[in-house]
Order: sequence, then C-alpha cells, then structure tokens
Amino acid sequence: MSVSSLSLNCVSISTTISNKFNVAYSNELTRPNGVTCPRDTTSNEEKNCCKRQLLLLGAGVLTARLLPASPLLAEGIPKNYEAFVDKIDGYSYYYPSDWIDFDYIGHDSAFKDRYLQLQNVRVRFIPTDKKDIHDLGPMEEVVNNLTRRVYAAPNQVADILDMQERTIDGKNYYFFEYILTSPNFSSASFASIAIANGRYYTMIVGANERRWKRFRNRLKVVADSFKVLDI
Repeated sequence: MSVSSLSLNCVSISTTISNKFNVAYSNELTRPNGVTCPRDTTSNEEKNCCKRQLLLLGAGVLTARLLPASPLLAEGIPKNYEAFVDKIDGYSYYYPSDWIDFDYIGHDSAFKDRYLQLQNVRVRFIPTDKKDIHDLGPMEEVVNNLTRRVYAAPNQVADILDMQERTIDGKNYYFFEYILTSPNFSSASFASIAIANGRYYTMIVGANERRWKRFRNRLKVVADSFKVLDI
C-alpha cells in the first residue's frame, strides 16, 4: 500500500505551512503535528488508518528536518557533523554534532558549542535587489567594508587574514577570515556571503581568538559547507 493511499477518507491534513514545519491546524480534532481525524470516525479500519497517517507524517517531518535533502549532502556528511538544510529559506550547512541550536538576535539559524559558547555559527539574510555577489562591488572593497565598518565595534580593530572568491553550483561567494581585536578580547571568524533568491545571505562561524589555532580546522568545515539553494 502506498503512503498516498492512506488518505482515504480517514484524515484531512492541513496544507498550510509557515516558517519551518509549523503546520496550521484545522477546527477538527487536531494533533500536534497537524494531522486531523474527523469526529465521526467510528470503524476500526478508519481509526487504524488515522494512526498510520499520524506516524507517517511525524516521521516525514523529522526526516525533512534532519536527513539529507539537497545535493549539498550527496557526498556524505563528515564524521561528527550534522547537516542543517533550510529548503524554505534556501540555504544549508554542516555544524558539529555536539553543538546545540540557540536564538541569535537578527539571525535565521544558529548553533553553538555546549560549553564554549563563543564558538558558534549563525546565518542571516536580508532582502536585496542585487542578483549576484559581484553587484556589491569588488571583493576587496566589500570585505574591507564589512569587517571594518559592519562587523567591528567602534573599539575593535579588524585584521583580514584571507579572502577568496568561490563559485559553487553556479553561485558566487565571497569567503574570508578575519580577527576582531578589542582592549580586553579578540575573536576570530570565517564569513561567507552570497546573493540568491532576492536575498543577501551571510554566514559567520567563529571562536575566541585564543582558541582559534586549536579549533580553526574544525570550524572551517562549517564555513566551507555553506551553500545557498534555489527556492
């Protein structure tokens, strides 16, 4: 029996989805995952059908959220990393499997080390009428402006360690590594920016500068994995 055949008269499923896997509920008997069973369901066959559909949809939501869902993952997820794929907002990346998600103001997604909380990755995007990263200007000019005037606080000094232009699946990225130094603290980060889907995407992964040498290669896997997806 195919999955689609389970919908025979026993359930109605809301098709309105907002954000990421937030399912709109109907006025019938609603389950947390958005599956509804009509109130007049009486036969054992119909009840069993509802139960099967609930289980399948629940598994489907988990699969969509956690398992490979784009060409990004075709080569396999590196050991000790997990994949974050946002097909709604159009981007994906890897993050260390022992990190946890958290709310980072102004960002769409973020993960951090459980114990070293300054070690984290975050992604944000803003609307733009630009079509490609080149429309922002030459790489050197764009990277210098971002690190020194946007990322750095007034009491911080920005040092750019490296910058590269990359093309992945026909989309262009500016990728750079930099350090922000203040009187009492320094941080080091990788950043990757791209334009797609009418959005200007920014991904930053960083750590305390004192730990950068030790964790740099691990964090570079995260930075290198960032991709924007067509939506």
